[in-house]
Amino acid sequence: MALGADRYASRADTLVFIGCVLLSIAAMGLPDRMRDPFARALRQTVLAPLLALQQQTERLSASLERYDAVVAERDSAALAATFLAELRSENQRLRGLLGLGPRLGSGYVPAEVLHQAEPTNALTFLVAAGRKQGVKPLSAVVSPEGLVGIVSSVDAQTSVVVSWAHPEFRASVMAADGSVYGIVAPHGSEGPRAWLLELQGVAYSQLVPEGTLILTSGLGGVLPRGIPIGTVVGVAGETAGWERTYLVRPAVHPAAVTHVMILTGPPLRSDLRSLFESGSPAP
Repeated sequence: MALGADRYASRADTLVFIGCVLLSIAAMGLPDRMRDPFARALRQTVLAPLLALQQQTERLSASLERYDAVVAERDSAALAATFLAELRSENQRLRGLLGLGPRLGSGYVPAEVLHQAEPTNALTFLVAAGRKQGVKPLSAVVSPEGLVGIVSSVDAQTSVVVSWAHPEFRASVMAADGSVYGIVAPHGSEGPRAWLLELQGVAYSQLVPEGTLILTSGLGGVLPRGIPIGTVVGVAGETAGWERTYLVRPAVHPAAVTHVMILTGPPLRSDLRSLFESGSPAP
């Protein structure tokens, strides 16, 4: 019985389909004065629910498109707000770097920091300037704020820079007033201590107040005199009444630098401190 009913339903559907096709063909052959009223009647009766459903679908689709557009605009605004402070800071550094170049006069090469750390050490980075641009090993790498590091090795188009946070970094330094000389080195190799420096070799009788600016001394002939290293923030330790070690907050963080100047020749001045003081960003 079920099989017979299915066959009957299938035949009925086929007949209805054929009838619709014949009616469509006949309607297409009718003159306009007869076809238009007939089509209007169909739209207002049989097809009315379908047309209403189509309109609702189109409105829903348009609403979804507007919603997606609003969400995209909101996300773009949120992303821009997130990076606004960083972009302002980067623009300020770039303006400072552009001002530092003319003050140096000559003997420097601008370079972009690629931030591709060496596989064996995360405290080194690449710069987009090498032998063809006149870069040599042991060249000082600076930003408008101060010393970033020293060139370790040079290729044709790139160079490896050892930042001041590298465990093997050392520099001869002095207080800004020339009253104290010493050696600056990384305070630690792991954790937060890796991003501080320490001033070593200061006689116990010599006190270095907090806030004292530390500059390169020029001794040793590697780093020019007067490049800012950082600011004293406190005492790190004492050695049995013989000497004191002071903590130094670096003038510049390597991870925050996008462009640098590589000093490739003897500076026009014997002391560079005035160049960096005039290029220091305003607080």
